[in-house]
Amino acid sequence: MARAIVHMDLDTFFVSCERLTNSELNDIPLIIGGGDRGVVASCSYEARKFGVRSAMPIAMAMKLCPQAKVMKGDMELYSRLSHDVTEILQEKAPVLEKASVDEFYLDITGMDKFHGSYKWTDELAQKVIKETGLPISFSLSINKTVSKIATGEGKPVGNLEIPEHKVQTFLNPLSIQKIPMVGTVTFQLLSRIGVRKIQTLAEMPAEVLQQMIGKNGLDIWKKANGIDHTPVEPYSERKSISTEHTFSQDTIDIAKLKRVLLGMVEKLAFQLRSEQWLTSTVTVKIRYANFDTETKQCRVAYTSADHILTKNVMELFEKVYQRRMRLRLIGVRFSGLVRGTYQIDLFEDTQEMLSLYEAMDKMKSRYGFDAVMRCAGAHFKPNTKDEILKRKK
Repeated sequence: MARAIVHMDLDTFFVSCERLTNSELNDIPLIIGGGDRGVVASCSYEARKFGVRSAMPIAMAMKLCPQAKVMKGDMELYSRLSHDVTEILQEKAPVLEKASVDEFYLDITGMDKFHGSYKWTDELAQKVIKETGLPISFSLSINKTVSKIATGEGKPVGNLEIPEHKVQTFLNPLSIQKIPMVGTVTFQLLSRIGVRKIQTLAEMPAEVLQQMIGKNGLDIWKKANGIDHTPVEPYSERKSISTEHTFSQDTIDIAKLKRVLLGMVEKLAFQLRSEQWLTSTVTVKIRYANFDTETKQCRVAYTSADHILTKNVMELFEKVYQRRMRLRLIGVRFSGLVRGTYQIDLFEDTQEMLSLYEAMDKMKSRYGFDAVMRCAGAHFKPNTKDEILKRKK
């Protein structure tokens, strides 16, 4: 049986959320981002006509489209509306994967025995639109890669269905840049040898592509040929990552406790970004010398940025640590995870901040977590005996 995989995408999600709360923003060029030195987090189709794109510096975007209205963005609003859409989809979909704050995959294989798969998907999309007011696009095909590409090709006119026998015909004339995993460097490399269309890439020997690109070469070749066996991973808000530290001697040293907490946040935030997670719930745990244990948690806008998470962790610590007794253990947990990158955090930050995170993460990935750390958190040294670092379900 051919698989039936749906890709759903909330169109210009941040822009659509803002327009829900303010109709005066309809039909005008709108940019969501932060400050003159910030970057574009999202932009309307009206702004895109002038060449404005996500991740572009705000200053450049305003040169291209000086009449655009720039807004800092409201991640609290976006997170809440994303949860609303997720609940609607979870109620109906047999298997749902939340790939990011505004992107979903559904596995509805076998549903055509009882309902027309496309008709069912269209009705579900209309339900989202009716109940949330947010526009949503979708495509239906045999795997995640083809469905995702088709959603992009269908915007903003309509939704596509690409049956198995039409997959290659659909893919062949498209640019290789449409393939997930083909970034700027790979595109430039392949362009130099005249490979710009998916058909040309699909007809190349897989071994040649692997020699040119490396380990990802075979995966890109498979995607160019419409091959993708990646399963739809069931979404669960219960996933979390956490770390705890048991002190060798009980302590009441507030400065020391905060340094350890800072190191914990830095380590967990790096793990979030490395695995492309965003968290929506922060929890701080303490255990007193008499073994009494207390926790405090809060909801946050989806994020994986150290400076945002540190602020929330420190505020929770101040609230939960009230008895001024010695502590034997402290811990931090990030839960309510969804797929996504930390770039969406940067509504109020600059291109320099984004570049700093990228540079730090590259050094940590290459040389280890301890290769570069904030001075205040450098006292946190995880070890296998006292540290617990895990993902729960």
